[in-house]
Amino acid sequence: MEKIGIIDLGSNSARLVIVELIGDGHFMVVDELKESVRLGQDMDRDGFLKPQRVAETIKTLKMFKRLCDASGVERIISVATAAVRRAKNQRSFLDEIQATCGIRVSVLSEEEEATLVYRGVINSMDMPKGLILEIGGGSTKVIYYNRRCILHYATLAFGAVTLTDLFNDEGVSPKEQTERIEEFFTEQFKKVEWLEEVDPDTPLIGVGGSFRNLYKIHKIVRKYPLNVVHNYTFATEDFRSIYEMVRVLDVEKRKRIRGLSPARADIMPAALAIIKSFTDYMHIESFTIGGCGLREGIMFNQAIPLTLERPISDVMSYSLATLVRYYGCNMAHVENVVHLSIQLFKQLRVLHKFPRIYLKVLKIAASLHDCGLQVRYYNNQKHSRYMILNSAIYGASHREIVLAAFVAGCHRKEDLSPADWAKYKDIVSDEDIDVVRKLGVLLRIGEALDRSGQGVIKGINCDVLGDSVIMKTELAGDAALEIRQAMAAGGEFKRAFKKNLEIL
Repeated sequence: MEKIGIIDLGSNSARLVIVELIGDGHFMVVDELKESVRLGQDMDRDGFLKPQRVAETIKTLKMFKRLCDASGVERIISVATAAVRRAKNQRSFLDEIQATCGIRVSVLSEEEEATLVYRGVINSMDMPKGLILEIGGGSTKVIYYNRRCILHYATLAFGAVTLTDLFNDEGVSPKEQTERIEEFFTEQFKKVEWLEEVDPDTPLIGVGGSFRNLYKIHKIVRKYPLNVVHNYTFATEDFRSIYEMVRVLDVEKRKRIRGLSPARADIMPAALAIIKSFTDYMHIESFTIGGCGLREGIMFNQAIPLTLERPISDVMSYSLATLVRYYGCNMAHVENVVHLSIQLFKQLRVLHKFPRIYLKVLKIAASLHDCGLQVRYYNNQKHSRYMILNSAIYGASHREIVLAAFVAGCHRKEDLSPADWAKYKDIVSDEDIDVVRKLGVLLRIGEALDRSGQGVIKGINCDVLGDSVIMKTELAGDAALEIRQAMAAGGEFKRAFKKNLEIL
């Protein structure tokens, strides 16, 4: 395994992410550090990075380097974006970093930056087409893709930091400043002619620190139970209520808003004004927040060089395989349980009548049912449920993650606490309890049929005859243990499906 450090030197903040490459094209973030350096602040006056900002950035990069050395990082990949790209003193700044920190920084072109943001999104979200809005400190990017290919991109030379500087007028109220930014940015969007070509049903994906902070505020407002920003869906109406709350307050009052980072309090109204302008201009009723962007684009390129040519074809399967490796699960056992559980789902469709979409839920639960063993054997199903709830599973909605977590929590016995279920009432409904019970029984039987982990049961053929289900097993060895364990689920099977279970 190799550890790499990725440094993203933006106009607002500098961020270090330490990534562990865990083999076979998979990776996991194991540490990160972020500092607000405001490198792009006051640049619009003369185009130069200011000495104070440069000194703060150098200090931060030295700290990043020390953490990398202490963590055993073997390679550092450092990139800079809008502020450094436009700086007239770019060369002297980069030379100083090289001399004082021993870090070589690559300045990304607008195309390279847009491509990396796109790769971070397309390899982590199951959306074959989309419109990406990425708000940085010194620029705003709009990327349009369809059929998993970039069609257009535009980089607007204004971000949350530069707009805050540009429209900072002590004689104007915060609300009026955001109105001016909205008007200004609407004119910028009008210059992007290809926006007229975007299909009306194209989903909007928000990327960047401002969108992540928006999620944190909204999570607290609605008491949202899942602590996963990736794939969080936001109604534009809900966004506007937060926007109206934030933009009328002065900086000191904004710092007291729960969920809003104090370091972002001064620039947040400008960022929200960009979102308001864009959602109005494109008539967007809802958007999804993506937790992956430029840095993840670099990670995918490093772990899977083929993503330089084409994106990952099955985002969710790739994500699950990463987690199975990272949690140290028995991969052969996982593959057998997934295979057997899916066979049960398909062959008993006449009983459960669930649409195909629930196969995703069962696959997540079957893939990660054993991850709780890394915490403790006893009650490991409860630990698995917790770990799934707190894993950002690419390609899965929040509802699918919650359902899968509770299904995995039933893989040893039915374990559906009303109090635990009630925590997620904004994501799942009482009707979904039946889904969890039935999928949970299928997973329990599927797991039991590979109890020894030796793959002695290769397949299942199910017949529904009267008040019974007859399961005929295809064997490659002695399966007495597996059949005995599976039959122990007979009572739960009958309660869920109203049929007796027989396994031959």
